[in-house]
Amino acid sequence: MSVDSLSTPCLLVERDRLQHNLTQMQERACVNEVALRPHIKTHKSVPLARRQRTEGAIGVTAATVKEAATFVKAGADDVRIAFPVTGPDKHEQLAVLQQSARLSCTVDSAVGAEQVSAVHAARGRPLDVLLEVDVGHGRCGVRWDEPEAAVRLARRILDLPGVRLTGILTHAGQAYDGPSGSESEAEALRRAARHERDRMLRVAAHLADANVPGGESETFEISIGSTPTMAAFQNAEHDGVRITEIRPGNYVMHDAMQVALGAATLDECALTVLTTVVSTKERPDGPDRAFVDAGKKVLTTDTGYGTDGYGIVLRDASSMTPHPDLRVAHLSEEHGWLEGPGATRLSVGDRLRIVPNHACVTVATQPRFYVVENERVVDTWGVS
Repeated sequence: MSVDSLSTPCLLVERDRLQHNLTQMQERACVNEVALRPHIKTHKSVPLARRQRTEGAIGVTAATVKEAATFVKAGADDVRIAFPVTGPDKHEQLAVLQQSARLSCTVDSAVGAEQVSAVHAARGRPLDVLLEVDVGHGRCGVRWDEPEAAVRLARRILDLPGVRLTGILTHAGQAYDGPSGSESEAEALRRAARHERDRMLRVAAHLADANVPGGESETFEISIGSTPTMAAFQNAEHDGVRITEIRPGNYVMHDAMQVALGAATLDECALTVLTTVVSTKERPDGPDRAFVDAGKKVLTTDTGYGTDGYGIVLRDASSMTPHPDLRVAHLSEEHGWLEGPGATRLSVGDRLRIVPNHACVTVATQPRFYVVENERVVDTWGVS
């Protein structure tokens, strides 16, 4: 089937670029002697997760209990939920899922740990948890520079029945902030990656020094994530401990944010949105416009460091050449507003490809994506 026969808007994934991304990250994990546990929230696709396992991934990372349940049902046997799962209803679901797979989640408070204990102790099967650490993002987690708080929480977890502390986990979301001051993008990524690694190793070493059981064990997991920091990640040892696991997600697709941050090149962006021009308009009082059938429900309104508008319009998808005269300036729910001198050179019915700013959200809005090679559809994968 030809790409030209597809109804728009729809998602395309270039098979060769996807394979390049899978291979490159698995090689990075092997070189740094860490396990790769990809975050599947980027693609939410069982067939793609299976390819990641074939390449060498040890399991998958999920963001929600629903994602975990979907992948366990599809045969995944080792699922980590990188989220502080809260609520007895969700833990009851996890208890059922534990009959079919190894599961784990994060905790960052005594109350959260007690909720885990209340359900899983009654079930007679402990749940593995990782203590979440905030290495600078400012979201969830015990602050890395308050190690005594980590020790107190770890000891509380160890006192509770139905909970098994197996490691520490973080997400260096601050890497998405981009450079600071006169830094280059590459320098900013190296700084963020170094902070993520070193701050986690210090927390782990402090737990070991405080005689927290497990902190000094070779099986104690030190798990980090974020596609931008993985672009600059180099493992190291601190007081006898090293990073044991990485959990990037976006790397399978990449997107305009990763390109702006310097974590990927445009040629490595496997995901594009195929869209059709539905109207054009010359404007004497402003930039000419063309309107396409991919709006915020497809492209999303996410922006970030270095992005210009809401995606990168391609002039030539085969060579991943940006269109010099078009930008996605605005989004309605169903309309993408393209502006620039190239707008009125388009005709109604013309098709374009756009690299979205944020691949994870774009995929989550659609039921499927089409795997393509040389303008031919070679497979169709559902967004599970």
